[in-house]
Amino acid sequence: MLSHIEFLVEEPSAESALDNLLPKILPAGVTFQVHPYEGKSNLLKKLPGRLKGYKNWLPSGWKIVVLIDEDRQDCGAIKRQLEDAARQAGLSTKSEAPGNFQVLNRIAIEELEAWFFGDIQALSTAYPGVPISLSAKAAYRDPDAIKGGTWEKLERVLQKAGYFSTGLRKIEAATEISRHMIPDDNRSKSFQTLLSGIKAMFH
Repeated sequence: MLSHIEFLVEEPSAESALDNLLPKILPAGVTFQVHPYEGKSNLLKKLPGRLKGYKNWLPSGWKIVVLIDEDRQDCGAIKRQLEDAARQAGLSTKSEAPGNFQVLNRIAIEELEAWFFGDIQALSTAYPGVPISLSAKAAYRDPDAIKGGTWEKLERVLQKAGYFSTGLRKIEAATEISRHMIPDDNRSKSFQTLLSGIKAMFH
């Protein structure tokens, strides 16, 4: 029976988003803790040791989620690296054991900010200068296919709307937007893949 989930993420903005999103997703009584790292390379470097540490004491009702950005790199290669780290630590992953896994590896394509473009209503509610009609524009219809860097595109959209004139404050934006997001309605495929993986833990 699921009782707790440990989340390992690459930066504090992901922590801020998950802190708001997870209470909307998890059943009552399931707790969570998000552990941010100092970037993607820092997380990948420390992941094998961290997972080996979990292997020594992880209670039966606990699961682990590793969330990392694609960053225009080879998605398959990143996934293999995450899977290998879990396997070497002696932990089962959803890819290997869909019905009875300990670790869920997920990749935000191409970056966390794609999730925010997946819910333009939440983006517009947090920052009213951003028009709802943004979701109808071809460049934003598929949040995971936005070109030129997702966080850079979010910065430009918000600056055009009159916010963050000195540069995007990623933690602040993640906190404000995620507060209004409706997980089941998000149009980002990578977010929905994360969501379905989390739901598989308690269904």
